[in-house]
Amino acid sequence: MEKRVLGVIFTVLGALGLVMAAVNFVNAGGGTRSVKMIVIYALLGMVFFFSGMGLIRNTKDRPS
Repeated sequence: MEKRVLGVIFTVLGALGLVMAAVNFVNAGGGTRSVKMIVIYALLGMVFFFSGMGLIRNTKDRPS
């Protein structure tokens, strides 16, 4: 149960990171700082999103 909750939290954080990367990409002015932020948000978002999805998918429900 705890792993699924952690998986949901990671998935939500990852989705937020990917959304932040997309927002920064759309509003980018072209500087190196904005490129670094886009890459960092996108990489962290993907790591959190896919690790959360893996936790949700690979955690088996125990019978009550």
